[in-house]
Amino acid sequence: MSNGLKVGLLVVVAGALAFLGYSQYKKNSSDDISSRPISETSTNPGVGVNGEPVKTLPGAEQGGAAGTASQARAKTTISFDHIEHDFGKVKQGDQVECMFKVTNTGNEPLIIEDAKGSCGCTIPEYPKEPIAPGQSKDIKVKFNSAGKREGQTKTVTITANTEPLQTMLTIKAFVDAPPVEQPKDGKPAPTTPPAKH
Repeated sequence: MSNGLKVGLLVVVAGALAFLGYSQYKKNSSDDISSRPISETSTNPGVGVNGEPVKTLPGAEQGGAAGTASQARAKTTISFDHIEHDFGKVKQGDQVECMFKVTNTGNEPLIIEDAKGSCGCTIPEYPKEPIAPGQSKDIKVKFNSAGKREGQTKTVTITANTEPLQTMLTIKAFVDAPPVEQPKDGKPAPTTPPAKH
């Protein structure tokens, strides 16, 4: 069997395995609220910079698995200084962070119950104490680009005593990764396992 045919066969097998793994992942996460598509329009009176609507998850009013405590609390409103941050170009392996300023624009204390990144590479740190009406606090979001390459878009879902219960922040980056080495002897290059999400 020629080397080219062997490489082609390996590519087909790897693609089939990747598809099967992704299909299983999607099946297992189909009930997860974070896998729902986001809506650009919002019933939330909170807005971002220049009147941009705060992104919300459809059905977030019900709370799902998250938001049990927030659902029972008195409701307030929320706004952010911006709802999307673009890190621009980063080198693979860099760990970068940004801040989102959250303001309680309502009349009740704002209690952030949870902030969850869309994958393990995106880690939010949020204020655990209530935010008084009219006050602002920072939410720090860290992004680890290890194992990533090219365009990346990640989200952070905020669960709080707002209506709807969940709002979404977005981070973006272009990860500059070294090119994948091509084999010189016709044998496939050794591969490293993909970074865990």
